[in-house]
Amino acid sequence: MVEPSAHASFPAILQRFFVEHLRKHRAVSPSTVAAYRDTFRLLLAFAEASIGKAPTRLTLSDLDAEMILGFLDHLERERGNAVRSRNARLAAIRSFLKYAAHQDLTALATIERSLAIPQKRCDKAVLGFLTRPEMEAIIAAPDPIRWVGQRDRAMFTMLYNTGARVSEIIDLRVGNVVLDVSPVAHLQGKGRKRRSTPLWKPTAAIIRPWIRRLSRAGESDFLFPSSSGGRLSRSAVTQRLALAVDHATRQQPQLAGRAISPHTIRHTTAMHLLQAGVDITVIALWLGHEGTGTTHIYLEADLTMKEEALSRLQPIDAPTSRYRAPDHLMAFLQAL
Repeated sequence: MVEPSAHASFPAILQRFFVEHLRKHRAVSPSTVAAYRDTFRLLLAFAEASIGKAPTRLTLSDLDAEMILGFLDHLERERGNAVRSRNARLAAIRSFLKYAAHQDLTALATIERSLAIPQKRCDKAVLGFLTRPEMEAIIAAPDPIRWVGQRDRAMFTMLYNTGARVSEIIDLRVGNVVLDVSPVAHLQGKGRKRRSTPLWKPTAAIIRPWIRRLSRAGESDFLFPSSSGGRLSRSAVTQRLALAVDHATRQQPQLAGRAISPHTIRHTTAMHLLQAGVDITVIALWLGHEGTGTTHIYLEADLTMKEEALSRLQPIDAPTSRYRAPDHLMAFLQAL
């Protein structure tokens, strides 16, 4: 571990943050490194335009609260970023500042003020998920005669069973799936964290013939390869799912016009487990969440469904009277 100094250069600290802290100590995924990298590319360009200092000449003291707030405002107003994107950029900056606080003791006061910048509140998007019949129609949509259709059926089934992220599915290898007495899939998720998810009997029944169809496939080969045998891309999975949804719309017309992505299937798995009475802590483990905090969005979504169902009930007739504020102060508060 590098000992904190009285005054370490900003470029050196930033480089150590990426090379040592993120990659070696925290072992974050390449996607996280790329997101943090893009944040600092934008921030350093903004700083150079604002105060005329090249990135190599910047100091931690230059990254004060005023500079960071100006950068966040620039993201929203000039680059058209959504609040969620703005908050993600701020989270990356805060992570760096927390690390930098242990490297340059002279900048502690500046860093503390910058760390006090709050996340901006935003409306939560409505959680989208599929019903059981809709999910079954999508899985059954690909042509079972063709090689690509068999692959897509097996892949969508595995996505639904495991609730996997698309990155986890396209990285899944033949040797990561055990189909003996207790079928299970071993997934590698965010931050290189591994988890094992049990496979339902119908899933195992679909995966077994698919692996046999992958003639000469070794344990290190991709379970759901492209037509050339390589790694399937994210966009390819999205396109194949869009084709399946379009075909499934014939049996489930309500699917038409809906935005359905591979992540929608992940939400669907969580909601179906929740509706089946599975404990939320088990669902968190199933999805690879570090804690139940993230998983609670599914619980909130389920409560919303219950409220909507309740609103459809006809209330019992009861006499109502209009509330009248007792005095001017109460009237003022009532009008707020």
